[in-house]
Parts: sequence; structure tokens; C-alpha cells
Amino acid sequence: MPEPRPPAGLDWPTSRPLARLVAVLRGAHNAVRAVGRVLHIRRRARPGPYTVLITGATTGIGLALARVLMGTHHRVVLTARASSLPRFEGLGIREGERVMLLPLDVTDGEQREAAISAVAARWGGVDVLVNNAGVSYRSVAEHTPAGDLLAQLDSNYLGPMALIRLVLPRMREQRFGRILNVSSVGGMTAMPTMSAYSGSKFALEGASEALWYEMRPWGVFVSLVRPGFIHSDGFTKVRFTEAGQAAVDDRESPYHAHYVNMGELISALMQLTYHQPEDVAETLAKLIEHPNPPLRVPGTLDARAFDLLRRALPARTYHRLLYAGLPRVWEWGSR
Repeated sequence: MPEPRPPAGLDWPTSRPLARLVAVLRGAHNAVRAVGRVLHIRRRARPGPYTVLITGATTGIGLALARVLMGTHHRVVLTARASSLPRFEGLGIREGERVMLLPLDVTDGEQREAAISAVAARWGGVDVLVNNAGVSYRSVAEHTPAGDLLAQLDSNYLGPMALIRLVLPRMREQRFGRILNVSSVGGMTAMPTMSAYSGSKFALEGASEALWYEMRPWGVFVSLVRPGFIHSDGFTKVRFTEAGQAAVDDRESPYHAHYVNMGELISALMQLTYHQPEDVAETLAKLIEHPNPPLRVPGTLDARAFDLLRRALPARTYHRLLYAGLPRVWEWGSR
């Protein structure tokens, strides 16, 4: 076998003790320079107004953020699927000097490129990207075929990441930008019957963390906003796979209790919580103005509680505690 080669650009001593000493010294030197670089980035700022593109802007958090930003000096690009664009008229939102309305299905490559090109032609490009659009599939892993899994990933991970790639060159060139990815509590802790959804959010969180490191040298900041349960009828809009819907309808299905009990829990929590889409929208609006926005931001108090609980407890204890709290879990596996 060929001898292993050192990383490109590194001339390592052949003596192992000496190599370790050199590694420590280089690490210390890198740390000192990195601290100085971070402080430099923290001081860098660019006054507004910014051009802010929001995906999924006709409902929920996207609509709430649109209304907040329309009351500021920023320029807003509100996007939605072509079939949903007429909703803007009913909501009293029209194009104007600081408002653009564009069709955008985040899973469609041609529409992504057309939207970014339209913004560049009118306002030079996107300064702040808010990846808010997404869908949610409810299905246990056994009931999630490849097609539905890919559709979930397309909406919540692959599409948003493709959109990010399109806006990064301008942000990097102007050495300023904000990328706000709307994640979820489901992106930090998974729930049964939501494996595909959590998988897509976990993927978005991992990619966003890598991007946070990659783009900081250019003053481009990446943030993950994690809403918990929000008072809405959003739980009625989740998509079931074919096998998942069949299990909901069939009381003899081995997974029937999983679906029914989790559905009751989620709907109850979303009806009982006092958090509104406007609360998350305010958090997003503050991040746009923040000189040094953090990577992960809880969107609601319950999201903060989940985060603290996961940090405080050993993983084994945390998972057993959550399992014990599942609704009527003693009924699961009875068939």
C-alpha cells in the first residue's frame, strides 16, 4: 500500500513528538488569528434597506413576516406556488415600489433561477433569504416509500439548499448577507410518525451549520429558527403516504395507534399553545437587523424548553423520558 500523504500545504516533521509539538503550536496560532478575525466580522455591518426574499409567503409564518417587513424600509420579495399567488390579492397585498410578488415552487429548478434573476434585474439581487416554505409528511418509516421520502426532502432540504446556492455569489461578492432557514423542533428531536419530516429538517440543520462556518469570512450569516407548536390549523395540512392513510383508517393495522394517538397529541398542542405565527415572524425580523445573528434560535418557548432539556439530560435519559411521555404508548405494538 502507498504511504499516507500529509494534507496539501502542510510540511510535517517526520519525528512524531516534534510533529505533535508543531501541531499544537499551529493550532494555538490559528486560534489567535481566528479570534481576531471573528472580532473583525462582528464589527462589519451594512445599512439597509435590504432586499428580502421569503418563500411560502401566503400563509403562516411567511405571511406574518411579510406583513412585518412591509411596515419597514426593506424591499420584500414574496413568493408562493403559482396556484397560490391569487391569495395575495385577497390578503390585500399588491406589488408596489418595495414589493414584488413572484411564483416560486422551491422544488422547481427553472422557477428558482427565474425568481432570482427577476430580483437581480430589479433590485440587484437578494440580501436576505428566508427559507420558510415546506411540507410535512406523517408516516412511520415502514410506510414511507422512496418517492414520498424524496418529495419531503425536495421541499424541506434540497429545494432550500438549491436556492441558497443561487444567492450566495452576490452575498459573497458584497461581503454581506443573511440566510434564515425556518427549521423546527422536529429538527432537533424527532417524533414517531414524522421520520421523513425530521430527516429533512435534520439535513437542513446539518447543512446550515456547515454553511455557517463557510460563509462567515465574507460576513454572510446563517441562522436556523426553530419554532415549536404554533396555534394554527397546520396539523390538518400534513400529508399522509398511501400506506399511512390506510393505517389511520384500519383499526387492525399494527401502526393504527401510532398514527391516531400522535395525531391527537399534535392537534391538541397546536390548539392549546398561545404562540402565533407573528411571534416567530418577530424573531425573524430581529435576526435580519442583528449585527451578529446566532446559528440556532428558538422560535417559541416550548422549543427553548426542548433545547434545554436535551442539553441538560444524558441522551439515554432524554429519549426514555420522551418515550414515556408518548400518548397511550402502552397501546402501541399490541397488534
